[in-house]
Amino acid sequence: MSLPDPVTLAIPAFVLLIFIEVIVGKFAPKKSNYEARDSAASLAMGLGNFAIGLINFGIIAAVSNWVYQYRFFEMGYHWYSFVLIFFAEDFCYYWFHRLSHEHRIWWAAHINHHSSQYYNLSTALRQTWTGGMVGTWTPWLLLSLIGFPTPLIAFQKGISLVYQFWIHTEAIDKMWRPFEWFFNTPSHHRVHHATNPRYLDANYAGVLIIWDRMFGSFIPEDKENPCRYGIVKQIASFNPLVIAFHEWAGLFADVASAKSLKAAFFYIFGPPGWSEDGSRLTSRMLKERDKERKAALASGEQTSSV
Repeated sequence: MSLPDPVTLAIPAFVLLIFIEVIVGKFAPKKSNYEARDSAASLAMGLGNFAIGLINFGIIAAVSNWVYQYRFFEMGYHWYSFVLIFFAEDFCYYWFHRLSHEHRIWWAAHINHHSSQYYNLSTALRQTWTGGMVGTWTPWLLLSLIGFPTPLIAFQKGISLVYQFWIHTEAIDKMWRPFEWFFNTPSHHRVHHATNPRYLDANYAGVLIIWDRMFGSFIPEDKENPCRYGIVKQIASFNPLVIAFHEWAGLFADVASAKSLKAAFFYIFGPPGWSEDGSRLTSRMLKERDKERKAALASGEQTSSV
């Protein structure tokens, strides 16, 4: 069965929405903040991802079709197949996304999406060039094994990508509470892109935020703690090559300087920020330090009020 490519069909809408958001920013800068070089870098990353994706697609499709031979069920293209894959694909996306933040080798491929210090619709275009190379697509092989045809998997992945475009904005505040409870929204995704210690490594959702609620990774946006965007160690570059490969350069340098095989292993598969001498901070360490700082401040305020 031939299914359309949702991303290709959505491109005119992407362009129109970015144009509208830019106009909004002219009248309400706090709702839409664009920087020409940053947006150009994001566009270059998106075009590179598209070109590399054309090469990777054949390999990924071939592997998916091979796994499909050993499927547990025959899902086909029935109406219920579209319903089931909506949830199943989103579940796979959640775990791909979470693992991409918890293990450096996948973080090296994913970090570019977080590298912009601006948060607008053009940021959604800042996609990986190296994810296919390190197998970030492997979680979706579970869908092939279950019995979903490869074209259906590709279609639903496209639907998810199109959905996630519009949540990269500050122009939309919190939405209707039931919608916020079930679905990923601009508010939830702003938290995901924030570098505030409290917000690190949270809200991995694609379309449905229910997975974060189920697996303990949900953090709501707090207006008293405004989101600061980018990565913990900002790269301060608009060069697409730097954006795409800076973390890989750091990873290779760390492995080359590792004093043991164990250290080399953790530099590759450990959490981002892990270091052999403990001189760097992981997200968990940053969160703990932030809690300690806040507790110390609270304790000091209580003491001074006595």
